[in-house]
Amino acid sequence: MHENEKANEAARRWRLVLGQEGETGASVDARDLAIDSALEALYDAQDGARSAGLGGSAPRVARWLGDIRQYFPATVVQVMQKDAFDRLGLERMLCEPEMLAAVEADVHLVATLLSLNRVMPNKTRSTARRVVAQVVEQLERKLASPLRQAVAGSLNRAARNRRPRHNEIDWLRTIRANLRHYQPEYQTVIPETRIGFARKGQALRDIVLCIDQSGSMAPSVVYASVFAAVLASIKAVSTSVFVFDTAVADLTPLLADPVEVLFGTQLGGGTDINRALAYCQGLVTRPQQTIVVLISDLFEGGNKAEMLKRAGSLIANGVQVIVLLALDDSGAPAYDRSIAAAFAAMGAPCFACTPDLFPDLMAAAIQRNSVEQWAAQHGIVHS
Repeated sequence: MHENEKANEAARRWRLVLGQEGETGASVDARDLAIDSALEALYDAQDGARSAGLGGSAPRVARWLGDIRQYFPATVVQVMQKDAFDRLGLERMLCEPEMLAAVEADVHLVATLLSLNRVMPNKTRSTARRVVAQVVEQLERKLASPLRQAVAGSLNRAARNRRPRHNEIDWLRTIRANLRHYQPEYQTVIPETRIGFARKGQALRDIVLCIDQSGSMAPSVVYASVFAAVLASIKAVSTSVFVFDTAVADLTPLLADPVEVLFGTQLGGGTDINRALAYCQGLVTRPQQTIVVLISDLFEGGNKAEMLKRAGSLIANGVQVIVLLALDDSGAPAYDRSIAAAFAAMGAPCFACTPDLFPDLMAAAIQRNSVEQWAAQHGIVHS
């Protein structure tokens, strides 16, 4: 960087530190103005120094929390959120129902509350937990039944119980398989081949959800946690779930309560997919019966070459790996296209999936149908 460029960058930084009152002659673009607005809301210029000035508007607070996650690194966001609690009365917003009522309780509000988890005062957690529980309940009512039906139906079709007991016989499939043995004089079918449902208590698939909890994936974390809890309630599958940033947190013991799963996350860290896949390898005991769903935008901060090697090893051993670049309603996400292409080349399809399609996706995966064809049939562009 030339001396003039260094001087301009230093003047720009001082301009952002000092605010509008600190004219340095530096030019600022639209992004800088947005950053300055976020800083001004928290550290408004007063008597030559920035001080609190966001005010008590709950919708404005929610937008501001989203802005700072967009413009600043996680470590700075944590400092600003802590300052906001101390200076702007965010604690009051979270403690008073009338303030929370000003912000619609939805997935994005849950993501905001979870992003504040590390700096939230203890006495505000009960209020935040109630809001999160309300949204989780709404999501479960909407999503649980379709997922259970899709998974149960696909498990029944995927089962290959060729010597079933009488109460395990799938009569519809058995009759279809034996139509050539129809006896007209008796008006019946001789069931030479009997096809049965899976025996009760037998886990036919092991499902592992690996969830990237970096800040950009926040809505996906919410949906994935709800789906994980629903899958855990289905005895015919064994479900494991863990979240990761630069470390891994196994949340499987919390699956009985999706609210607990969500509060076990720590949104906003870095991303080490290689470490996550290493942990995943340790969970796989039946490769041919295992489905690994990696939910991540694939912006790897760890060792990319080793990450791809681990993914290739899982796939070569027979594990079905699916990469969801997002699991939310926001449409096409930003993601690392080169890594997505590398995953796809190894046989791990990569695409974004909306929550309403996730049950059908899991049904296709359980039946070992082509996930690529499934995505194409639903108009999903995949890598």
